[in-house]
Amino acid sequence: MYKNSRGRPGLVLAAVTVAQFVFALDMSVVNVALPAIRDALGFAPLDLSWVVHVYALTFGGLLLLGGRAGDLYGRRRLFQLGLAVFGLCSLAGGLAQQPWQLVAARAGQGIGAAAAAPATLAMLTTTFTEGPRRVRALGVWSAANAAGGALGVLAGGLLTEYASWRWVMLVNLPIVAAALALLPASGADGAKPIRGERRERLDVLGAALATGGVGLLVFGVVRTEVQGWGSPATLGTLAVAVALLAAFVLAEVRSPAPLLRLGLLRSRWVAGANLLVFLAAAGQFAAFYFVSLYLQQVLGLGAAATGAAFLPFSAGLVAGTVVATRITAHRTPRAALVPGAFLAAVGLGWFALISPDGGYLTDVLGPSVVTSIGTGLVLAPVAAAATTGIAPREAGAASGLLNSSRQLGGCVGLAVLATGAAHATGTATDPAALDHGYAFGLAAGAALFALAAVVALTVLPRRRPAPPEARPVTTLSENRLEGTHS
Repeated sequence: MYKNSRGRPGLVLAAVTVAQFVFALDMSVVNVALPAIRDALGFAPLDLSWVVHVYALTFGGLLLLGGRAGDLYGRRRLFQLGLAVFGLCSLAGGLAQQPWQLVAARAGQGIGAAAAAPATLAMLTTTFTEGPRRVRALGVWSAANAAGGALGVLAGGLLTEYASWRWVMLVNLPIVAAALALLPASGADGAKPIRGERRERLDVLGAALATGGVGLLVFGVVRTEVQGWGSPATLGTLAVAVALLAAFVLAEVRSPAPLLRLGLLRSRWVAGANLLVFLAAAGQFAAFYFVSLYLQQVLGLGAAATGAAFLPFSAGLVAGTVVATRITAHRTPRAALVPGAFLAAVGLGWFALISPDGGYLTDVLGPSVVTSIGTGLVLAPVAAAATTGIAPREAGAASGLLNSSRQLGGCVGLAVLATGAAHATGTATDPAALDHGYAFGLAAGAALFALAAVVALTVLPRRRPAPPEARPVTTLSENRLEGTHS
């Protein structure tokens, strides 16, 4: 059993919000700079994508381990260590002179983010008690997450065009420094064993199987743009990934102190929120990816103009998050998740009507507003739903699971949609063919958001569970058998 962290909640919120902003920013800020990076460092065409993929590989593969390590060894400690690694690797990436140096720096950024990101959500969960205060805190955290992802496109375009591609890496340094400066004064420390209790040991076998399985799954998916889905290399990699993940499940069932207690997934809140965020992340990544390509490849906008075109999207995300926070403060997360996912589906369906001779005002602005508000309505409540009824000692594991679901959804979903869009486009490269492929990808993203809405409507409970403090405490052996009831 673990104590909640209650020290200086305002500073805790500020520190984790700043950190989450920079993690979200780094997911998208590099994308617009890729052509400049290729020209400056001499990347081979097939290797350039690893600037993006290696970050997703290390980040997604280590999230479960990072979340559980924070539960056992202190979230504040993991938060600070992860941020420091992230910042140092950002500096190394900004100073890179060879392609391998930048790829290695991006891998290090993913490792640092995987240690610190689960701690951000876990510290909020243990600092703010379940109810309106936690919902408001998660709303601020989610708004920073949304703003970072959307503003990354703008920042990447402006920095690349008016400064240097190196600044898409170096811009992280002052943000990381601000987050690290805020936390020491807060007194927040995450999971602390109560005096007299034995500290659990990290599930090394489970950590190895989960990291290997998720890492190979991401690796196999991102390599499909080179190998193809039906190639022996892809099928073999995915088969090994599935085998490792199956072995992980078996190991967790037998472990007295599992990396991820599978009983958590018996909660309809936890299971529903993770399935929903997997689908929604795929739809959200599709919106960023295909709309960005449409603006540049079909409408002919430059990097800075493309970034500026996402400003209404950023504003809509923040607005949707604010509205969702107010709704969820008085009702369950389901009340915002259902209409939000449906609204995002409508917006992406509207996006799918893009035309090769269209324009920003006629084809992009309207659906940007609708999609972003709907997505914002989903972001804050899904974090609240995934931590509803979770005991403080398992906040890191639940946070790592949610972040893993989001990363896998975005990575796997986007790879599948990009392959479908490429088939729809065919071999032609004219604006009409490209437009057809992008429209297909956006329509598929709309279908994913519609499915997420169905999950919210049918899986998530209508009422909140009793607070976890009110439930009987289970022993380690009982943890394997007893789930978190909804």
